[in-house]
Amino acid sequence: MTGGEAYKQKLLTDDALDAAISAYLADPSKPAVIEIEKGRIDVTAAVLAHPRSAGELAVEDATPARRVVPQFEI
Repeated sequence: MTGGEAYKQKLLTDDALDAAISAYLADPSKPAVIEIEKGRIDVTAAVLAHPRSAGELAVEDATPARRVVPQFEI
């Protein structure tokens, strides 16, 4: 199951997603995982799998506003 599928089925809440993303951004060296039923979403792996996300986070002098992911519909 993908994160989008879990979100559509209401197994993944906005609060859980926000908390995991905030935890990742606070310290990318620590695991940020969302538990969903019998599965998990590894936020670190998801970010690193997306070239634009990984590229933006690699910018050393990026402002916090630049690192905020724009809202989009899943």
